[in-house]
Amino acid sequence: MDKKIRKVAVIGTGLLGTQIAIQATCFNYEVSAHDPDEGSFKRVIQIIDAMMKFTGKGPVVPMEEWEKGSQRVNLCKELEEALRDADLVIEAAPEELELKRKLFERLDALAPRGAILATNSSSIPISKIETATNRPEKCLNTHFYSPATGLNMVDIVGGTRTTPETIEAGKAWIRSIGCVPLTVKKEILGFCFNRVWRAIKREALYMWGEGFVDFRDIDRGWMIFTGTPYGPFGLMDNVGLDVVYDIEMVYYNESKDPKDHPPEALKTMVHRKELGVKTNKGFYTYPDPEYRKPDFIKG
Repeated sequence: MDKKIRKVAVIGTGLLGTQIAIQATCFNYEVSAHDPDEGSFKRVIQIIDAMMKFTGKGPVVPMEEWEKGSQRVNLCKELEEALRDADLVIEAAPEELELKRKLFERLDALAPRGAILATNSSSIPISKIETATNRPEKCLNTHFYSPATGLNMVDIVGGTRTTPETIEAGKAWIRSIGCVPLTVKKEILGFCFNRVWRAIKREALYMWGEGFVDFRDIDRGWMIFTGTPYGPFGLMDNVGLDVVYDIEMVYYNESKDPKDHPPEALKTMVHRKELGVKTNKGFYTYPDPEYRKPDFIKG
């Protein structure tokens, strides 16, 4: 039986890596984090604070605990330091297969032999990464959504040789940090809820990119239908349009179907650094986006 998870190492302190690290500290795990950009963690916390204000939602723990948790994350300059004594390693690097494979090769060489290696990838199956390691039986997908804004669910899926014990250890850990595991029993690109969201996102991007509908009307329709405070384009702004583009390219590279290719207009926005909330400009302008105005939904 695998030993109990006590120390977690998060590699990559972007929008989700930072949230994962803080979430784990709030449930009394020892957490270390590493990112080549040493200032990333502090910058991202400011973005997360802005996201909470925009959505009107917070984490599953009281804000005071969340803020204290952010201060307990041990930020490490060196990867080796972050991995020392880790029982679970979660990679949260950009959505690029070769980058993740090279990183997993290093993680495998440096992390304790008994550690579970997980990727937070939102679309790349662990089966495409596990062969970069000598421990495929301990490799997992653990894809988080946004625990800082109450989306406390995590897709979990094994690879071709992941043991049932590793899956169960992952699920138990996810539950222990106040999140809900969404178990994928058979590998599928996009996993569980992310695949549902991706179907909506793809259609919304297609309708906007081809000039059929203004993105604001798509968001208005969604907000009226679901009662949520923003629509698909507002959500994409919160995720980051660079992340959205990279994920869509993963689907396209898998299928080679032209319908899966993200619109060129989205690529142009990314090149202009109009990435959404984190750059104050995406489909909407921040910190006061149109969809937050009382009359927006009236058209």
